[in-house]
Amino acid sequence: MPNTLNPLELIARRWQPSARFVRGAALATVVMAVLIVVTGGAVRLTESGLGCPTWPRCTADSLAPTAEMGVHGVIEFGNRLLTYVLCAFVGLAIVAARSRAPWRHSLTRLGWYQFWLIAANGIVGGITVLTGLNPYIVSAHFLLSTALLTVATVMWHRSREGDGPARGLAPRPVRQLAWLLVGATGVLTVLGTVVTGAGPHAGDANRVHRIPIDWEKITQLHVDFVFLVLGLSVALWFVLRAVGAPAAPRARTRDLLVVLVAQGAIGYVQYFTGLPELVVGAHMLGSCLVWIAVLRVALSLREHPELPAAGEAPGEPEAPEQQAPVPAGV
Repeated sequence: MPNTLNPLELIARRWQPSARFVRGAALATVVMAVLIVVTGGAVRLTESGLGCPTWPRCTADSLAPTAEMGVHGVIEFGNRLLTYVLCAFVGLAIVAARSRAPWRHSLTRLGWYQFWLIAANGIVGGITVLTGLNPYIVSAHFLLSTALLTVATVMWHRSREGDGPARGLAPRPVRQLAWLLVGATGVLTVLGTVVTGAGPHAGDANRVHRIPIDWEKITQLHVDFVFLVLGLSVALWFVLRAVGAPAAPRARTRDLLVVLVAQGAIGYVQYFTGLPELVVGAHMLGSCLVWIAVLRVALSLREHPELPAAGEAPGEPEAPEQQAPVPAGV
């Protein structure tokens, strides 16, 4: 009995997307992951978190919002529908990665990781509604969205590389500093969710449970980590220049500094103007851009070369990694 081909295999036999198409599909998942965060923030900032008061239906009797629910129901339901658009883009990225010859298993796996993260976050989003916008569940909902953005960014970066063994582009201590920066930014993001959970924008006009912590004190701790991340970024930029690192990591670090300064300015504006909704929304967008930028810095400090084509003799083995010399006068 002949083997039955799965649908992805059938598509791969009939469609060979270009490398550029695969990169574009991966980038689209990054854009959609950012958009789902920003629109989720709009749901909270417009007090539409319970616009659809139940889940998975919008009301007990209707899948979609009714006229009586007004604009809040439309906003909440629109955010739910956007999840399906996100799934479509992720599905396209999976199919494109699977159909590209030769098949890059690593890219396909990253696409499936995104799919399962979307599914998990959909369930957490439902729990968020059923628990009346419990701030701890809301924080978990945002952090899962950040995890999705992480995997999407890695897939986008990997789509422009090969599948050969990774090799560092800077000495190990420099790469470790970059990952320390990623860790500090991750803590900063978690603290941001606590600030949100304790702050005034609860997501619904009615009284919603908040995290029982002094909002101004946790905000100050959040600001302290902003300065830590900024300091680590400046230090990394100087170190990369000192060790003569390639242009790409230096450019990524410069981009990160620009985004951090802009995000810090937005943060101060929102704090001293009483947290206006539009500025808070811009700050949420900025948090996504900071996370993307810091991941790109760390990922740019190593590369995966292309594997030799079938039947092609492999190149000379790589020389052991050595400490890059410090240019004189730096």
